[in-house]
Amino acid sequence: MERQRLKTGKFGLGTMIHSVHMTDDVAQLNRFYEEVFGGLLFMGVDEPNYLPVEDRYAGLVVISDLCIETMGPKMPADPTKPVGKFYTKFGRHLHSVGYKADDLPGLGNDLIAKGVYIGAPGGGRIEKMDNRTIYFYPNPRDTYGLMVELCGMEMPGDPRLLPNWSSHVKQWELVHPLGIKRLGWITLGVKDLDDAVARYVELFEAERVHAGTDDAEGARFEILHLGDALLRLAQPLEPGTPLGQHVARWGNMIYGITLVVRDLDAAQDWLGRNSVRASRLNPGLVAADPADTFGAPYFFTTTTFAGDPFA
Repeated sequence: MERQRLKTGKFGLGTMIHSVHMTDDVAQLNRFYEEVFGGLLFMGVDEPNYLPVEDRYAGLVVISDLCIETMGPKMPADPTKPVGKFYTKFGRHLHSVGYKADDLPGLGNDLIAKGVYIGAPGGGRIEKMDNRTIYFYPNPRDTYGLMVELCGMEMPGDPRLLPNWSSHVKQWELVHPLGIKRLGWITLGVKDLDDAVARYVELFEAERVHAGTDDAEGARFEILHLGDALLRLAQPLEPGTPLGQHVARWGNMIYGITLVVRDLDAAQDWLGRNSVRASRLNPGLVAADPADTFGAPYFFTTTTFAGDPFA
């Protein structure tokens, strides 16, 4: 059967269409996701897709229920374009998340009414939504650090929309050595957890589902249900941790991706055999070295929590 999607908010925020991973060589990053994560590439299969209005190359790859958009500017990067500007500042880095909204014009106008700057495709400001706009980016300064693409359509060719998806998804959990069961959550590092949570509830009607303190990470966190995925907001309690260094350097910004796996020992062994250094942070959590994953912190866990709407 087709993947069942949970929606939140009055504008029907649903599918997390992708999480963008910025790089300088899209073809190389595509191969990494295919070879190490068992990724299924469905856009840019023969060569990366080029979009002139953004002057960028990209691919789309599915890993269990997570879709990654691999993205890189046409080199040399043009800092006057949004993609080139991001790469010039951050280099290889997680960039954003994206969601499909049932009522994109309604969501856009609601954000504008709340004082949010809405960026048009390729740059420029949207003052009022119209039906010709198929996607836009709220300014992260107005969304407490969340770089988010809001879109009025699903990604063409997304395997998660196929009628046999429930059978197809088993290959990641039962066949591939990583044993990925599903996306756990996307983590955003924030300076003030309480303010950040309030902002996401205000702007996107995010639902609060779990909170706590992570001693291994040195952070206080809260997990929000937003669309068809979980966002984990984490405030570092110690400046010297990787999360603390990330927030000190970049401020409020997307930090890492956590995948739920069947067996941590097997996952860690597979990563090591593919030149990805990984360490056990606690009995239920493995962290891959971002130097080996193109600048993206990846975490693997067997732990879920009470009230997890996707468990």
